[in-house]
Formats: sequence, structure tokens, C-alpha cells
Amino acid sequence: MSEPESLRCSSARNRGGVQRVEGKLRASVEKGDYYEAHQMYRTLFFRYMSQAKHAEARELMYNGALLFFSYNQQNSAADLSMLVLEVLEKSETKVEDEILENLAKLFSMMDQNSPERVAFVSRALKWSTGGSGKLGHPKLHQLLAVTLWKEQNYSESRYHFLHSSDGEGCAQMLVEYSASRGFRSEVDMFVAQAVLQFLCLKNKNSASVVFSTYTEKHPSIEKGPPFVQPLLNFIWFLLLAVDGGKLTVFTVLCEQYQPSLKRDPMYNEYLDRIGQVFFGVPPKQSPSYGGLLGNLLNSLMGSGEEDDGAEEAQEDSSPIELD
Repeated sequence: MSEPESLRCSSARNRGGVQRVEGKLRASVEKGDYYEAHQMYRTLFFRYMSQAKHAEARELMYNGALLFFSYNQQNSAADLSMLVLEVLEKSETKVEDEILENLAKLFSMMDQNSPERVAFVSRALKWSTGGSGKLGHPKLHQLLAVTLWKEQNYSESRYHFLHSSDGEGCAQMLVEYSASRGFRSEVDMFVAQAVLQFLCLKNKNSASVVFSTYTEKHPSIEKGPPFVQPLLNFIWFLLLAVDGGKLTVFTVLCEQYQPSLKRDPMYNEYLDRIGQVFFGVPPKQSPSYGGLLGNLLNSLMGSGEEDDGAEEAQEDSSPIELD
């Protein structure tokens, strides 16, 4: 027997062994022997890990977690979900879409208010970027954002959309967020903040997509440009200015629209950053981001910046509110 054939036969035997084990464990769970089944899963996990059977360990823990979730055994399911992450970390598994989708599915089934869910998502995001301290893989952020959107957790959904590349999904979520939780007078502010934050993160494409999609789909916004709301006109001109890269245009634009920009004290903070990123404006000599507002801005941009020094190399990937 050739070596490739031998490897295929070995893989098939391992898969058959995993299936037999899963059958016995499933029978225990179906009988209500949750504690015993959970302990057996853990025993098998450490056995497989000691034998470097990482793929088998991950598959067994993932399917076990789904099984426990289906019987509303949240604690056992969350524990096995964390073991899935442990396999990924220790085996140095490469990031693949299927794995990210599996992690997002586990996240979606966890109790929304459980501390385990917060720990799971933080650890999953860290693994998804190889522990580099960045804010997480864009695909995983997008999947998490969609789950949180379905749960109507708009604030955290927006955070994850900002760190994805899904400007269209972000805009559609913001339309729903604005319609269900905002005032009619604030329809322009929902998208303005998102555009400015995307630009701070150097994501010009998503900034443009979120603006065009939001203004097209929001029922309370008349078709433009130009728009009835001055703030929307400012954002439209700003996106054009970013494409042009002329500092004089950016400066005049910010001066002309100061009355609209004063509606939210964070706007000018964001624009200071945008001026540095896209128009070559030098950073202020004194710390420009102080106090609570500065903390929010630094949290938004922090670990997403690779070239801005050690202060921004944060490793905390937990969701935050940016309202």
C-alpha cells in the first residue's frame, strides 16, 4: 500500500472512531446524563490532544457543544466551545472561513448575558489574528455583527461591523437601528458617526458604501445629493475630499460646516484623525484625545493601527460601545 493510500485509510479509521464515540456520547445526553457525558467529552479531549489528534479533538468538541446547546445545557456547551478554541490555539491552525463560521455559530447559540460569551468572543478574535494584538479577523467580525444585529444588540453589532469590510450590511443595520431606537432628527447622525469611524480606521471603501446604502435605503431621507440635512451634505463632500486629497478643501469644508459638526463633540476629534490619515496634517503636539472622548477614540482605533506605536498595540478585543 502506498503512503497516500495509507494516510487515507488511517484518516478514515480515525473518522470512524470519532463517529462511534460521538454515538455513545449522544446516547448519554439523550438519556439526560449530562454531567457524565460532559466529563467524558473532556476526558476524550485531553486524550486526543496528548496524541496530537487536533482535528479529531476540534470536531468532537464542536459537535458536542452543538449537542449540549440543543438540550439547553449552556454551561457544558460553553465549556466545550472554549475547548474548541484551545485546540485552535495549541495546534496553530490556520484561519479558514469554515472555522470562522463554526466559531460564529457557537457564539450565536450562547446565552446573550453569560460571561462565558464575552470570554469566548474575545479569545476567538485574538486567535483569528494569530494573537498579534490586532482587533480580529474582518470575516469573524462580520459574522458576529450579523448575529448581534439579529439579537437587536445594535451597539455591539455596529462595533463589529466597523472592524469588518461589510459596509452594506452595516448600513442596513443602521437603518433598522435608527428607525427603532433613534429620533427622526437624528437620522443623519447615525450614518455620520459610522462614516467618520470607518475613515479613522482607514477604510475608505466601507465608509463610502455605508453612506450611499444608508442614504438610499433610509425611509426618512429624501434622495440626494444634495440632501436636506446639512450634516449629510458635509459627509458627502468629505468623501469626495478624501478622494481628492487636498488639504485646503478639507479645511474649508470643516470650517463651513462647524454648526452641524457641533452637534456631537466627537466629530471634530474624528476629523483631527482623518486630517492626519488622508491629508497629511501633523499630529498636535499636546495629547489631542483626552478624557472620556479620547478613551473612546483610542478604543476605536487602538489595535487596528500597526504603525502608530506601542501605545496603540492593545490586545483587548472585547466589544465596546461607541455611542
